[in-house]
Amino acid sequence: MDFVLNAMRDPARHCVNLTKFYREVPLSSPHEHLCRLLADRSFRLGDFTLSSGQRSDYYIDCRTTTMHAQGQVLIGEVGLDAIRATNLKPDAIGGLTMGADPVAYAIAGESWRAGNPLHAFSVRKETKQYGEGRLIEGCFEPGASVIVVEDVITTGGSALKACEAVDHARGKVLGVLSLVDREEGGRAALEKTGLETIVLYTASDLRACVQTTSDTVGEDTP
Repeated sequence: MDFVLNAMRDPARHCVNLTKFYREVPLSSPHEHLCRLLADRSFRLGDFTLSSGQRSDYYIDCRTTTMHAQGQVLIGEVGLDAIRATNLKPDAIGGLTMGADPVAYAIAGESWRAGNPLHAFSVRKETKQYGEGRLIEGCFEPGASVIVVEDVITTGGSALKACEAVDHARGKVLGVLSLVDREEGGRAALEKTGLETIVLYTASDLRACVQTTSDTVGEDTP
């Protein structure tokens, strides 16, 4: 872990092997490093049927990055930096389980290490039918100002469902943060409701990273 953190802070002295498919390359920034990790672990080209029933020539499964140990470190740093770059002052961060969970936990963990804790919560897809019957689990209290997170925005429906749950629980949604935007109208739908929407990467960013890596490997192949 110390090696990874040192590499991000001092790229001139360290390099990290992204996965077994990657060569060791100097890190220019945590943001670029995370983009490469997402492109390698989560972005797939092919012929896919999406949950909406539409066909796509690519598929993004962020969980293979958001649940990756190195991905957790990078998402925490890049996500927290993105929030700090806005004027938003949230008390907590979370979203609809399960895609949002590891993103929120990573940012919460980094916020603690940075000395300004931003606690996490998780929104169930349905209200729990036992115990206290909660829809929102974790560190959420009525009156809290929150950022709703999502791993991938397509239509924006999952984020909006989480926002509705927060509103119903008497919380205040300051904005939405997404790891990846598929660029299919979801961001515009969220912003149309008045929500500030922070996007760390677009599908185009990941596609370009895949192409850049492919070109680089091709150049090195005898």
